[in-house]
Amino acid sequence: MTSATEAVGLLGAGVGAGICGSVAGLASLASYPALLATGLSPVAANVTNTVGLIGSSLGSVAGSRPELRGQRHRLRELVPITLLGGVAGAALLLLTPSSGFQKVVPFLIAGSAVLILVRPRLQAALDARRRRLRGEHHERPAGAPTPWAGRVAMFAVGAYGGYFGAGAGVMMLALLSLATGEHLVRANALKNVLLGVANAVAALGFAIFGPVHWLPAVLLGVGCVAGGYVGPAIARAVPPTVLRIVIGLAGLYLAVDLGIGAYT
Repeated sequence: MTSATEAVGLLGAGVGAGICGSVAGLASLASYPALLATGLSPVAANVTNTVGLIGSSLGSVAGSRPELRGQRHRLRELVPITLLGGVAGAALLLLTPSSGFQKVVPFLIAGSAVLILVRPRLQAALDARRRRLRGEHHERPAGAPTPWAGRVAMFAVGAYGGYFGAGAGVMMLALLSLATGEHLVRANALKNVLLGVANAVAALGFAIFGPVHWLPAVLLGVGCVAGGYVGPAIARAVPPTVLRIVIGLAGLYLAVDLGIGAYT
């Protein structure tokens, strides 16, 4: 059972997760610990989290409609790739022992937090590479297919999104920025759709085969819809530096805290 206090906490965590997911690609850093706080095991919290985050995807895609105009050809190409990745990641999670998953989670969160903190340098490196390629007249024409290496990387990030997902948005955003040359906000809109697909197919598998706790999932999902919808507007209007630093440091703190619990 979920108490009234836990219900309010899950709704609030859902709003935070929706915003963090649509802006920074770190929805799980807000939602996953809230589920753990209700007493769920690591695996149960993760599969419940995946189902709840469908709300974040719905809200963020709805809020990203202006940036998605003119990108239908990319969605047709990349959605099937990330969908297959989500299937692979969900299967891996369901076959992974709970004790092993608990020991892996702190490293996943720490890596995600570091990616957030170094994101400006990573984006600058990608932009510099893109400018160099354009200067050498190697810019990919509009509508050109993504290179095979990019497709493999998209599949891998989709699989990670289906397995756990914290930081998958940052990885996907970096890949899309390099592969498409789009402005960061338009690449972020693509990321919201692609990871939403990977998350949705994983959630379907968990709903059938996994230990989903439905009341927490629904409460989390309701908050995620609201947070995910306003997140793209924040991405357009607010400089992300402060939010990025706060999320990154909070992620490192969470990784250390969970690591102490898993290894002591």
